[in-house]
Amino acid sequence: MNDKWRVRQLALAALMLLGGLEAGCAQMQPQAAQPAGQSTVNVAANMAAQDPATTAVQPQVAPGAQPLPGAPVALTQEEAQQNAAGNVAELQQMIRGSDLNELRTTYNGTYGTSLLFYGKEMTYYVTLFQNKTFWRVIKTSDETRAEAIYRDFVQKTLQLSDVEIRRTRLEAQKVYTARMLALTQDHANRLQADLAIARQQQSIVADQQKQARIQANALQVEKAAAQDQLRAAQRQVQELQREVEGGLPVR
Repeated sequence: MNDKWRVRQLALAALMLLGGLEAGCAQMQPQAAQPAGQSTVNVAANMAAQDPATTAVQPQVAPGAQPLPGAPVALTQEEAQQNAAGNVAELQQMIRGSDLNELRTTYNGTYGTSLLFYGKEMTYYVTLFQNKTFWRVIKTSDETRAEAIYRDFVQKTLQLSDVEIRRTRLEAQKVYTARMLALTQDHANRLQADLAIARQQQSIVADQQKQARIQANALQVEKAAAQDQLRAAQRQVQELQREVEGGLPVR
């Protein structure tokens, strides 16, 4: 009886062992089918959820490896926690002193990014700001990572300032066009005024010419009449002269 019970126990244990192996294989197969780096993508996505300002999340770079050029840099969990815990306030306190060194700064429109170095602790602060107001501050002791985050922030300033710069140019073009329109309209008004004066003066001159012609014609008539009167008077004088001299000896 004991032998049968032992056989049953061994058979049950074997079945349980086989079932456990099958379950383990079933769990391992989907993991093998996942593409490489899938776990890092999930971690980066979780960090992006903790840091909403990260718009593009890429898999973390392995320690010692160089990030891909131009690829956005995902924050580590520690960096994300530090950023949420108050790196901005910490840097604002430190920046009042003289221990920070400004290594790099880039401006695009009102946006900018700086790479600052705190030599006493060999710590780097990468800042993203607008109108000199800190927006994001990432703290790290890894020089390579600090440079990568700085380049990433430079790209962000380019993207953020694109619409702002376009708006600035359009506003300037609008003001310039309005100014040129005002100058052109003023020039047109001046020409219109000159033309009105010229037409008015032309009308006055035309009236003067008309009056002058009328007066000239009248004077011509008066002149002709006076000449006729003069000739008639001259003839009368001659006749009277002959009558006066009538009967007198001829010279």
